[in-house]
Amino acid sequence: MRKGFKRTAALALSIGMLLGMSLSSYATTIDRSYTYNYDYWGDVQDSPDMYSVCKVFTSTELGLEKRLNSPQGSCVVGNLLYVCDTGNNRIAIFERTSRESFAFVDEITSFKGSEKPNTFSSPTDIAISEEGDFYIADKGNARILKLDKDLNFIQKFNKPVDNSIDKDIVFQPSKIAIDTAGRVYCVAIGINKGLIKYEADGTFNGFVGATRVVFDFKMYLMKKIATQEQLNKMEAFVPTEYDNLYMDKEGFIYACTGNVEADTLKAGDADSVRRINPLGDDILIRNGVYWDGKFPVYGDLYMGNGGGYSGPSKFADVTVFDNDAYVCLDRNRGRLFAYDDQGRMICVFGGAGNMDGYFRNPLALEHMDYDLIVVDQLDCTITLFTLTDYGRLVFGAMDQFDNGEYAKSGKTWREVMKYNGNYDLAYIGLGRAYLRQKDYDKAMDYFELKYDADNYSKAYKKHRKEFVEDHIVLIVIVILALFLIPLGIGRIKLIKYQIQISDAFKYNN
Repeated sequence: MRKGFKRTAALALSIGMLLGMSLSSYATTIDRSYTYNYDYWGDVQDSPDMYSVCKVFTSTELGLEKRLNSPQGSCVVGNLLYVCDTGNNRIAIFERTSRESFAFVDEITSFKGSEKPNTFSSPTDIAISEEGDFYIADKGNARILKLDKDLNFIQKFNKPVDNSIDKDIVFQPSKIAIDTAGRVYCVAIGINKGLIKYEADGTFNGFVGATRVVFDFKMYLMKKIATQEQLNKMEAFVPTEYDNLYMDKEGFIYACTGNVEADTLKAGDADSVRRINPLGDDILIRNGVYWDGKFPVYGDLYMGNGGGYSGPSKFADVTVFDNDAYVCLDRNRGRLFAYDDQGRMICVFGGAGNMDGYFRNPLALEHMDYDLIVVDQLDCTITLFTLTDYGRLVFGAMDQFDNGEYAKSGKTWREVMKYNGNYDLAYIGLGRAYLRQKDYDKAMDYFELKYDADNYSKAYKKHRKEFVEDHIVLIVIVILALFLIPLGIGRIKLIKYQIQISDAFKYNN
């Protein structure tokens, strides 16, 4: 009886331990899976968190008497955060008073001047020039306003006059950006010709950066032989609309779109993010590679339908750091995708839900230094993300490399590896650091470990050139020897042959 009891107790204890280990492992997986990345093989790799939720600010915590209502746009200048409180027809201004706090400062609800109405109707975005002038996308009033820092009306930008735009369409500017010359670039609902460009004086100057038109060749042939009635029922091949844009410090525009189809992504033809130069060309670098080709810059590689969310990532906003790394906000699953200046994925984090660090309908993304600020339209909240120790090391290594501190960068990447030994970017970063230090053998070793063929080729060419330069004398001697020795042997054989012929001739005579 006692033996049976002991066996039962031992079995129960074993089951309990296994169950405890499973729950502990499951909890650890949940904790770790908040942040992840993709490796060379396209597999998901859990990662230490690069960002942590510093705080989620509600209207009450921000000190607002009238709570936020459907906020849709934001802008950061110094330590000030401007939020387009679209549902309340105002611009709310907050000041970051410490690492973990924002305080309400003021609100903009009207302006001075002859322009009527002098109030806003559903403002969706704001941009601020170096001189302090405000540019506001006043969508409900079908205009873009320019106000000085004292809120005096300066000018407005109206619907562009162009034959390619339906004259009956209502002008609804949704997102704007300005360059150092005062030119305005605008995303407008229903206009898919590209970004609307205005000169500083308000003159419409055409469209910039229209997305590529992707079509099926069979459908193209069918349209050639279809009747007009059939053509009217067919899908038109037109550029997709942009969702948002961001002007970086060099004057290039990062534009993103969530209007992409899964078939387009699989074909590799989607431009979810583009870096547009003044000529309208996409110059975004996409050097990330995996086993099947170039690593795409369109968010998640796998498009499951868990939790009611399906289809590809849909980028609602993009922000760019001073080191040209950029972060894209996915409104479909509430995730943030960070990429370096070469198009390699840095990390992915976030998700859809009601917990801190998760979102229901995120629409606006901004940054203060490396801290990230996300505005959720549905929850009417502002989430502040700050870097973890691991994140500071990653961005620190990038900044050291950009500043020419290659030895320090390599040392920092080694510290990153202590946190995450599977991080492809750390191996590639260390290889690039060795490459700049002219240690080509070590550089090739690290590039080979992560299958970085392009950088491996660069290191190999440098290594080959260095080897030739260091051994040029020996190489010349070997080449001469390879040329002269056979020549000498042939000459000796010829002389010996001539001597034999001469001796034979003398003997016969």
